[in-house]
Amino acid sequence: MTDSMTDALVPGSVIGILGGGQLGRMLAIAAARLGLRCHVFEPSQDPPAGQVCETVTTASYDDTDALRAFADAVDVITYEFENIPTEALDLLETLRPIRPGREALRVSQDRLTEKTWLTDLGLLTAPFADIPDLPALEAALETIGTPAILKTRRFGYDGKGQVKIETPDQAADALAALNGAPAILEGFVPFRSEVSVIAARGLDGRVAAFDPGQNVHREGILRCTTVPAELSTAQRTDAVLLAGRILNALDYVGVMGVELFVTRSGLVVNEIAPRVHNSGHWTQAGCAVDQFEQHMRAVAGLPLGDGQRHADVVMENLIGHDMDRLPNLLSTADTQIHLYGKAETRPGRKMGHVNRIQRPA
Repeated sequence: MTDSMTDALVPGSVIGILGGGQLGRMLAIAAARLGLRCHVFEPSQDPPAGQVCETVTTASYDDTDALRAFADAVDVITYEFENIPTEALDLLETLRPIRPGREALRVSQDRLTEKTWLTDLGLLTAPFADIPDLPALEAALETIGTPAILKTRRFGYDGKGQVKIETPDQAADALAALNGAPAILEGFVPFRSEVSVIAARGLDGRVAAFDPGQNVHREGILRCTTVPAELSTAQRTDAVLLAGRILNALDYVGVMGVELFVTRSGLVVNEIAPRVHNSGHWTQAGCAVDQFEQHMRAVAGLPLGDGQRHADVVMENLIGHDMDRLPNLLSTADTQIHLYGKAETRPGRKMGHVNRIQRPA
């Protein structure tokens, strides 16, 4: 075990990962390339990350004995999703370093907290309002206008936990659809495109960013990311600098995804994700050091890679029955396939992704 949080881990050290999904799986694969071992803590049986990890603890996040044993077995702790119960983190941080730190989780776990924090930092976001009840929603709709999106403040992802409001008379039904969960109203942002910046910050404070990728969503789920994005040189620079500003303000360690709307008035922050990000999967085919290795380098206290892109790439998620295309994809040139080891195919479920290298015509 390391004695100091600023010491770099040596080969053979163990990184604990909270969460055993596909992001944890790809983090573990990247760690193995660096000679690091991974121990996953995951409540569900047979998680995707467990298929490639040395050790898996299967226990709930309220099992304090399991959490203590997990912490005793690792050198540093990271996570692959942000909605980890606060009580589990309270215990774990007394036992081992958690990277990225708790402030990033505090900000990102609640959409209202996140939007407020970003605007206090001087960044543009969609107009928003806290919605504790129906009168608050009706008042916010008068100010923000429609169309707007009512979202749960916590736990939403891939289009879940949100309802679009086209007209004010839909307010009551929209609020009822969230089943009493604390909510936030976000105004519609007329944007030309959505891009994301995947950036990392090391223990030494150095920041390294990958090129912005251009995202296309359908039904609230990311379908593909294309690099390079259709941005001017100034916009590309602004996007990277904006991400760096967020990382430094949080004293962040690790990789973060920053989603941005490209608008006439500038770059508007949609959301931040304190972890490796779906829209950064293209780095596996486009960079010598991908986002997963970059994250493991950061949390292990190792020097960051430079993130330089050596190829144009289109990343496409394989969702549900997209898996029927697998035989064709396997025989397609310049196509890198990543499957997540999920046994059951369901509509809307991310089963894997492909990275296609784009050759000059």
